[in-house]
Amino acid sequence: MDTQPKSHTVRPADLGGPDAAAVSRLVEAYLVQTEREKAAHLGGTFKDADLPERYRQEVEHPERAYQGAVVYVAELGESPVGVVVVQQAANAREIKRVWVEPSARGHRLGSALMAAALRQRDLPIRLTVWDWRDDAIRLYGNHGFSPVPSWDERPRLLCMELGAH
Repeated sequence: MDTQPKSHTVRPADLGGPDAAAVSRLVEAYLVQTEREKAAHLGGTFKDADLPERYRQEVEHPERAYQGAVVYVAELGESPVGVVVVQQAANAREIKRVWVEPSARGHRLGSALMAAALRQRDLPIRLTVWDWRDDAIRLYGNHGFSPVPSWDERPRLLCMELGAH
């Protein structure tokens, strides 16, 4: 039995090549989990096969959906197990879709993905997170994010920001 911890890396994804399928799978897992949680916390029902249409492009064509964004993939050993998307807006960068597969958690991959997403700090960086996601809120706080007045109308969605350097 191999007792050595697997090494991990975080690198920019090649969405025009070998990483498209992995990013698609990871983003879909994130979206399905998010929809499950929203149904549980906000009411309603959700079946995994019923991912809302607004997310189809991200899952089926991440190379198009994330055109102009920087996407990072976290690997544990040689397996892609995490993803983060950094999109540029007019006055800020926005972090989206932070996800590490549950089986790969505990290896500090969330922190490694956040560190990669924060490499470029020329603009404020913002994100949103559901208020029941305590681990994610703690992760973002550990990276310097603080709550700010909401720019989103959805209830229970917390807006956080990190200033530029």
